[in-house]
Amino acid sequence: MRKLYTALALWLTLTGLGFMPAVAAQKISATDARAVQLVVRAQLEAFAQDNAELAFSFAAPSIKGVFETAENFLRMVRSGYPVVYRPASVTFLKPELEAKEVVQPVHMTDTEGNAWLAVYRVQRQKDKSWRIAGCVVVAERGKAI
Repeated sequence: MRKLYTALALWLTLTGLGFMPAVAAQKISATDARAVQLVVRAQLEAFAQDNAELAFSFAAPSIKGVFETAENFLRMVRSGYPVVYRPASVTFLKPELEAKEVVQPVHMTDTEGNAWLAVYRVQRQKDKSWRIAGCVVVAERGKAI
């Protein structure tokens, strides 16, 4: 759990939200938890198929505004997030509702057996769909067995 908080602190610092007071995590419904996980899984599957358009379709508008094209987005993920681009294993941990976003931690291993924690921020859109608004990846100590 400490790794999750470290990743969240890093994300808050990088997004400029580090000054916000701590808010107790709220429970997320089982239906919303499944929907969030489906979006993350679908994006991971799109990366596995090198389907830039599909992967980009799961990004929140704020992400789409930064990268502008699916090709730019895929290029960034491929170079900056190799474990997300091609994870060897993926295990979803318990999501939490914070403010109006879901924080979805995902344990991943890369092809060399190194362990990583990917912390996704997922937002509900006006049309009630869920979209990925960010991801921070933190190396975990040691290798997965």
